[in-house]
Amino acid sequence: MGESTVTPLEGRDQAVPQSVAAGDRERRFARFRSPRRPRLWFEILLIAVSYWTYSLIRNAVPEQRSEALRNADWIWRVEHHLGLAFEHSVNHTVNSVTWLIVGMNYYYATLHFIITLTVLVWLYRSHPGRYAATRLVLFATTAVALVGYYFYPLAPPRLMTGGHFVDTVMVHRTWGSMASGDLKHMSNQYAAMPSLHFGWSLWCGLVIAIVAPRWWMKALGLLHPFFTVSAIVATGNHWVLDAAGGAAVVLAGFGLSYALMGPRARSAKLPERTDPVPAAKEPTPSG
Repeated sequence: MGESTVTPLEGRDQAVPQSVAAGDRERRFARFRSPRRPRLWFEILLIAVSYWTYSLIRNAVPEQRSEALRNADWIWRVEHHLGLAFEHSVNHTVNSVTWLIVGMNYYYATLHFIITLTVLVWLYRSHPGRYAATRLVLFATTAVALVGYYFYPLAPPRLMTGGHFVDTVMVHRTWGSMASGDLKHMSNQYAAMPSLHFGWSLWCGLVIAIVAPRWWMKALGLLHPFFTVSAIVATGNHWVLDAAGGAAVVLAGFGLSYALMGPRARSAKLPERTDPVPAAKEPTPSG
């Protein structure tokens, strides 16, 4: 007498809430990883806020000119050692053909953003099941690049002291570029490593190559990063190793997306049934 006893029924009553909580966690994680149709208003707001935040952080990084120029000298020496130092010859050769360099100037200044946004809209409209995981790759790529800008300021070839590169965007007065005219004061000119111009174009090319249904669409998609790397080198805005850095951050973005979202980054489709299915009720013990 006086001792408290726990009946088997009471022990089972205490275990039920724990199993319910575990089931809820599993269902929430499954919903996070399962393909869902994105909400248009949320995506527009997310992209706008993300791009504003990216621009704010990128331009808030202090323009460490002396360190950026030292890093440029080091990159130039490494590229000579690796046999990759052909930026100078490409820059001067393409600059001698006015129509070609002007076209590359505008390709550099505008299409990296226009094509990236177009691919996002295409994914949203035509492949909504793949959209969230693929968008995460782009956001993760950009976030990793911001870390690189902060810890490794790098002057582009056109700003290198004694490099004798032609600043083609400035010389040919390319409209709309953040690297020339009054707009250059609104953008960090020493955020060259990694090249997000190439990183975003590679993301576009890989997404189109994976998702597009026609071979010629895939081929056009893969041509975009090729044209982009040609433009950033010819205009003197990036080193070859900047493009390698851009490819590295894209791979990091795909890795993070796969870790968080699973294989849906490659093959997810929306389920045919869109109505919510009620969760099975836990059996209630009878007295």
